[in-house]
Amino acid sequence: MVDGSMLWSGSASFGRQRYLGIISAATTLRHLDQILAHSIVSSHHPDLITVTALLRRVSDLGGSAAAPHALRLFSSVEYPDIFLLNVLLRTLPHSFALPLLSSLPCRYPHLRPNSFTYATVASAAAARPESIAALHARIVVDGFANDPYVGSALADLYLNSSQVSIAEKVFDAIPEPDTVLWNTLISGLVDNCSFSRATSVFQRMMISNTAKFSSTTLAVILPAAAELQDLILGSLVHCLAIKLGFASLTHIVTGLISMYSKCANICAAELLFREIEFPDIIAHNAMISGYSINGLVASSVCLFKKLLALGVETPNSSTMVGLIPVFNPFGYELLVTCIHGFSIKAGIALNSAVSTSFTAIYCRVDDMESARRVFDAMPKKNIASWNAMISGYTQNGMTEMAISLFKEMQVSNVKPNQITVTSILSACAQLESLTLGKWVHDIIIEERIELNVFVLTALIDMYAKCGSISEARKIFNEMEEKNVVSWNAMISAYGLHGKGTEALKLFEAMLSVSIVPTGVTFLSVLYACSHGGLVENGQAIFKSMLCDYGIKPRPEHYACMVDLLGRAGRINEALEFIQTTPESSGPGVWGALLGACMIHKESKLARMAAEKLFELEPENPGYYVLLSNIHSSKRNYLEAAMVRQDARKKHLLKSPGRTSIEVGDVMHTFTANGNVHPQSPAIYSELEKITAKMTEEGYQPETDAALYDVEEEEKEHMVKVHSEKLAITFAIISTDPGTEIRIFKNLRVCLDCHSWTKFVSKITERLIIVRDATRFHHVKDGVCSCGDYW
Repeated sequence: MVDGSMLWSGSASFGRQRYLGIISAATTLRHLDQILAHSIVSSHHPDLITVTALLRRVSDLGGSAAAPHALRLFSSVEYPDIFLLNVLLRTLPHSFALPLLSSLPCRYPHLRPNSFTYATVASAAAARPESIAALHARIVVDGFANDPYVGSALADLYLNSSQVSIAEKVFDAIPEPDTVLWNTLISGLVDNCSFSRATSVFQRMMISNTAKFSSTTLAVILPAAAELQDLILGSLVHCLAIKLGFASLTHIVTGLISMYSKCANICAAELLFREIEFPDIIAHNAMISGYSINGLVASSVCLFKKLLALGVETPNSSTMVGLIPVFNPFGYELLVTCIHGFSIKAGIALNSAVSTSFTAIYCRVDDMESARRVFDAMPKKNIASWNAMISGYTQNGMTEMAISLFKEMQVSNVKPNQITVTSILSACAQLESLTLGKWVHDIIIEERIELNVFVLTALIDMYAKCGSISEARKIFNEMEEKNVVSWNAMISAYGLHGKGTEALKLFEAMLSVSIVPTGVTFLSVLYACSHGGLVENGQAIFKSMLCDYGIKPRPEHYACMVDLLGRAGRINEALEFIQTTPESSGPGVWGALLGACMIHKESKLARMAAEKLFELEPENPGYYVLLSNIHSSKRNYLEAAMVRQDARKKHLLKSPGRTSIEVGDVMHTFTANGNVHPQSPAIYSELEKITAKMTEEGYQPETDAALYDVEEEEKEHMVKVHSEKLAITFAIISTDPGTEIRIFKNLRVCLDCHSWTKFVSKITERLIIVRDATRFHHVKDGVCSCGDYW
């Protein structure tokens, strides 16, 4: 207890040591004020050592609320030294530290910040991302850019704000980085999911000889090896741990268990776990998670029960996260419910990590109501929680909900990361909304989100699926790092837009830079060849897939080959291909053959293909529609009617044709003969004018598209009001002359609408981009990019 009598008695002999002793004994800020007052009266103030002790005690007793008090104390010293400044900066909240540093040149010109000053302020800047660039500039100007201590703090600052590339540049500016700086960069890259870059930095550290490995180094690189499923790297780290004497450390052992588990070497993980004499909760958690990751749910539950039976350590949030079978949820719905109940009873269900895992697993089993209930109940949502719910909506096709939740996240001032924008870009691609996609792209730029390979690939996919193939290629060309998924996305984009030759060129370029193609790569190339009529190229690539790369074709590859031959009119070859590859005889190949029969009006083979499909997928109404249309196109109206009657008896309903168009930031949807749109009268009036003008230019309706036995005049009326015609007409009356028109149809565009669109593009002098069920058509000056081959 400090009181006035204690201070004033014997004040003449009061020395520094007594001051320091009384300061450490003070229990309130009032006591410190009394001590300060006594020091001033007794001429012991300003004594730098005493003031420094007072400053530290002010922070201990008052916390961030005592910041004004600490600043006044600092200001009472006429010539503070840099040590006192650094003590003050460490005690101040972030909102005070940065302004104080900025004021130094004017208020205290004699003070020259040192490496400790900048390292301390760098930590404060984490709360104010907008100040990072200015702080970095000052560090460079003051000559501390190559200081390892400052560099470590600055790199950590950039990594925490997901600015990975700048953090790497900070690291590269330091001639001899120490172990702490190497660890900071590797750990930060892993935290930002830049696993490949983390392993590259680790390899550089191995050959640099400028810093020694610590146990932390090995611990932070193991998650990268685990996520990349790089067993060679993981085994190398294990060997290093043994060599350096770290192999028995708990955090190394648990890291190795996790790594071997994610690399599907569960036996090695079990061996490590069994070698631990008294495994703690962390080791148990790693092993429980390892079993779950490898689909050994029963073993995971068994180990969890043993942990409960031991009664030594209580399961925590990490235990529950590992136990939840997120990687293999199907068939374990009851188990998930039990785990959820246990978590509630144990009082850890509202933990962010646990809630996020439950959100993710409910999304995976398509129980979106339960997922949303868990999400809404979270008292504190972190970025992983938002990502799990947004990703769940996107993966389950609930794209409007994903966009809505993303906007709610923006309002909540939660900064998105790479995972967030990757999910939301996928939603934009599904919605085929270029306006929303550009909005997300703008957010990526504004928030300075690191443009890693996953974000850039998602941007490529979004722009391609929203009709902007040129923007997709521009992003692809600007990518510094491309993985096989990036190449696949761009090749697929060319196939989607009917640019088979460009897809082949890109495939060859991919091989030239030693990127090994995957099954998805070959599927994308075959699709491009199919829609480009490149039969010989497609056949050669299909052969190369197995012979040169050892990739066994899957049903979708066989279906693509049937489509390739069928579209080119080589229907008998397509049938022979099916018959000589019996393992391919699934609904995909027969559906492709039936589609080819529709294009080429081959009713005999169509009946055979349809019968196969009726056996394989009896509940799919699309096959009945195709077969009916084929008979109608051959004027076999009785046969067509019988097929439609069979479908009705089985209560199979055809999906109605719909066409969507985005004008401004509003999506408008039209159906055939639709009249619910507010501007329907104006649309139909304009449609009559356009059709009349087109007729003068030589347009004649393709009445084969009207697949009923009615008079020719009635057929002309039926094809006149297809949904894409209404959408294009709406765009014409709603946008300025010359504006590009983009429409999206859920079914294959019919022959008449295709011809009609070409005439419209010519008389209105507009580029019209049509996305149907299989591809894009770019129509300009009366010519379509498909070359009438679709």
